[in-house]
Amino acid sequence: MTGKQLKNFVVYEPRMRWPIPDGLAATISGHKVLSCERRGKYLLINFEHGTQIIHLGMSGSLRRVPASEARRKHDHAEWIFDDARFLLHDPRRFGAVLWHDAAQGPVANHPLLAKLGIEPFDAQFTSSYLYERLRGRTQAIKQTLLAGDIVVGVGNIYASESLFLARINPRTAAGSLSRARCQALMQAIQITLRNALESGGSTLRDYVNATGEPGAYFALHSAVYEKSGQPCQLCATPIKRIIQGQRATYYCPKCQRR
Repeated sequence: MTGKQLKNFVVYEPRMRWPIPDGLAATISGHKVLSCERRGKYLLINFEHGTQIIHLGMSGSLRRVPASEARRKHDHAEWIFDDARFLLHDPRRFGAVLWHDAAQGPVANHPLLAKLGIEPFDAQFTSSYLYERLRGRTQAIKQTLLAGDIVVGVGNIYASESLFLARINPRTAAGSLSRARCQALMQAIQITLRNALESGGSTLRDYVNATGEPGAYFALHSAVYEKSGQPCQLCATPIKRIIQGQRATYYCPKCQRR
């Protein structure tokens, strides 16, 4: 997309998590894409006069398709360039396609982005940063990671995996972690997310990447997630499943003692 003129933006179904703004097609069609970025789980398509903010929801995908490929059921929006087509596929319609006008200031100040934590591979994401941000927090560390206001990118799957790698019990109070354990957790988060990126993400049910292929993280790296009752790969203790904040958490009771 970057450097290309968007020939046409087409909305087939505006009823997403938040309605796709009326007139958005007219606002961006015919304009040049200056750059494409990511902030947390949000994709940002930057134009001279504003930024399109895209969220894929629980199971959405943005895929590049040949010019002749027919649109599928649940393809709700399309970006058409002279040499490429991109389709937003979202069966549950939990995703979003929004617009931030440049006249409203930096896109980083948008309400959906302003309170997001640091990026996990940012040089400022250090054990000291993590320790200071966790101090005084009584919430369980697993739920604290999911909140996304300290560090982004650590979703439900990768939180369980990172905590296992760091040998931290998911129910541990976030503010009780020592500097040494924050160092272990910071490194575990980066290792887990790097493995996920290199293996194309995680596919539980219907996730696919931009070319329509499923992610291979589970086959290559998963240690605990959705392995309840199976032996821990380190100590053979059965993996346990609990519910935290209505989300499933997986951990080893022996390797991750409180």
